[in-house]
This record gives sequence, C-alpha cells and structure tokens, in this order.
Amino acid sequence: MSEIIYKICPEEIWRDAEAKGQFNGAGIDLADGFIHFSTADQVAETAFLHFNGVSGLVLVRVMTKGLDVVWEESRGGRLFPHLYSALPMAQVDSVLAMPLGDDGEHVFPSDISPRR
Repeated sequence: MSEIIYKICPEEIWRDAEAKGQFNGAGIDLADGFIHFSTADQVAETAFLHFNGVSGLVLVRVMTKGLDVVWEESRGGRLFPHLYSALPMAQVDSVLAMPLGDDGEHVFPSDISPRR
C-alpha cells in the first residue's frame, strides 16, 4: 500500500499534538476509535466531502513504514488507511497549510490527485 498517507486536521489540534509528542485523533477519529487517513488519490475528495470551505486546517504527510496501518473498505468500497493507536510525531514527514482557493475548495500540492 502507500508509503505516505495524509491526515487533515485543524491546525490548533495538530499543534497541541506536536507539543505532546503524539496525535491521538480529532473529532470523528475519537468517536470511531481510530485515526482516519487518506492516500494521495483520496485526500482531495476527503477534504471536499468533510472539510469544504473550512479554514485553519493542515495537511499532515505521514510515513507508513513502522506503523500498524490497517487498510479497510470505506467510501465507495475503496481501501482507506486507519490507525488504531496514537500517531507518534516521528512518523510525520511534513505539515502543510491547506489554503482555500477562490472557489472555496482547498489548494493542494502538485503531488496530490485532484478531486474526482
């Protein structure tokens, strides 16, 4: 599966997690009992469906090597990466701002697939 996965998170929650040295999840993660992630092919659609028009978010690039990621069927029968434990900061590759474009949708780096 993917070596890099992505997490969309409110920046304030993410910065608090950085200070604590691990991310335990936010919102739906805490309710569902696992941390939801997306691949580069899924994250733009995830942003549109669940965070459209929301500012103050970050896109966290996470390295899967060494993580016990579980790939489970979700939206449209596609496999999505889930983590049933805390995410250690050592697994984080980078944290990027998620600006909104003029259309209200998030602007992603060029290595992210556009929304379908």
